[in-house]
Amino acid sequence: MAVASPSAPSFSASSFCCRRTESTHLTRSLRFSSCPVLTRPNGIVTRPVTHRPAIVSRLNASSTPSDGELMYELNNSYRRRKGPWPVYVTLPMDAVGPSAQTMRRKKAMAQSFRALAAAGVEGVVMEVWWGLVEREIPRIYNWQGYLEIVLLAQRFGLKVRAVMAFHQCGSGPGDPFWIPLPQWVLKEMDKDPDLACSDRFGRRNIEYISLGCDILPILNGRTPIQVYADFMKNFRDTFRLFLGGIITGIQVGMGPGGELRYPSCPSQKLTRAWRSRELGEFQCYDKYMLATLNACAWEIGMREWANGGPIGASNLMQDPENTDFFKTNGSWNTPYGEFFLRWYSGLLLLHGERICQEAKSIFRGTEINMSGKVAGIHWHYGTQSHPSELTAGYYNTSIRDGFLPIARMFGKYGFTMCCTCFEMQDAEEMQINAVSSPEGFLKQLLVAARICDIPFEGENSATNLDDESYQQVLKMSKFYSDGLETPSFSFNFVRMDKNLLESRNWVSFTRFVRQMSGINIFRAKLNFGGDDVILSSPSTAAYAGAIVAY
Repeated sequence: MAVASPSAPSFSASSFCCRRTESTHLTRSLRFSSCPVLTRPNGIVTRPVTHRPAIVSRLNASSTPSDGELMYELNNSYRRRKGPWPVYVTLPMDAVGPSAQTMRRKKAMAQSFRALAAAGVEGVVMEVWWGLVEREIPRIYNWQGYLEIVLLAQRFGLKVRAVMAFHQCGSGPGDPFWIPLPQWVLKEMDKDPDLACSDRFGRRNIEYISLGCDILPILNGRTPIQVYADFMKNFRDTFRLFLGGIITGIQVGMGPGGELRYPSCPSQKLTRAWRSRELGEFQCYDKYMLATLNACAWEIGMREWANGGPIGASNLMQDPENTDFFKTNGSWNTPYGEFFLRWYSGLLLLHGERICQEAKSIFRGTEINMSGKVAGIHWHYGTQSHPSELTAGYYNTSIRDGFLPIARMFGKYGFTMCCTCFEMQDAEEMQINAVSSPEGFLKQLLVAARICDIPFEGENSATNLDDESYQQVLKMSKFYSDGLETPSFSFNFVRMDKNLLESRNWVSFTRFVRQMSGINIFRAKLNFGGDDVILSSPSTAAYAGAIVAY
């Protein structure tokens, strides 16, 4: 078992021991324009285009009510609509170049935005990578590529949701989508490896800065929370005149993958972790995390609990019943287990609260919808201890609701909750992993959101969905919204690529958008300065497949 480093700083226990009154857990039955002038750091002044498209629509009166079609004529004009469940599409991870200086594949992006607008999509989700914008030097930000995306969205009448991505993207330099943390941050990590999360084997994860040093000035005199806040302030100041109009939402990254969680297993493994039944590892062995654990253990007079995480919390076969900690009658359900899991999850919740508080203050008065994301970790949901949720920082078991405190925290700061798994079905997943329950996991999360009266954003986990998957998204969307007087739900489709815009996939996607919107849109008439292109379902697909050149 690891021990605290002698050089670890001393902290007061009251700073890190989270004392929260836990509510009774949910029963298992519930688990189911003027022209803005933007000055960049290099002194270049950019004046965004002020063109606002006019919208002209007419009802095709010649059609019968059964096959009536709402036709939109877009002559340098693009239709907008407000459906009950708006759909957004996440942009490619490499939407901007390595230095964030420019938007990539400009012609293809423009044609794709045009197709999305014609299909009835509400807007796009733009991941704003910390590792690109503030790449080389602290407080020197380059937003040019993202500005071009916002202007393109404005041109086609699309809204933008911006994701403040304070995490690493990809698995390493060989990954085509590799975006590390800023270089100046990595240099600090080289000097002090404990800035990265660590498991009991000493393996360090540099996807995200350790939560143990949230409020310590370890980044050139600033704390990580201050660094995130400065980044968001500069984004606000740079894009101020777009906020509330074109940019309508901001999702604030709170951990690996942008999710409020610990890097219990590398993000690139999460796409298949449910198949391997990955238990994950507790990330509490860097000196800063150990210092906070030590302080909390000493405060309650249990010094023997101060030196590290649980013993017997993993095995090579990924079977919780073969572990001392996670098995049905394991030590997770003992006074020690309760102490450790409350501390571990409490520190994660405190991290989320600090970021929410900063973001709310920074964007106050901008009419921006703020959101935070929870990870869709469902592959041990059918067990008693839910080990993969525990190692990720969610103290959620068969006898305790770990998501209600998170929903309450989001509600306290007016945040929307976001989560993936909306297309996943128990019947299919249980054929591979009998204890997996994506539907049970998601229903518990949606119930928590309903109880706390907070809006919800859904996402898909897989990138290539079939009609059955889309129907599952509709089913889970209804689960959240049904019975609410003013339900607030939207869906982020992940993500825009050549597969989405291929003929067959595009037909399914546009049908899904119509179903989510609750209106009957069958065709959009586009006039691009030449011959008209009529986009019925099949021809929309053919058009979209032809214009995109990724």
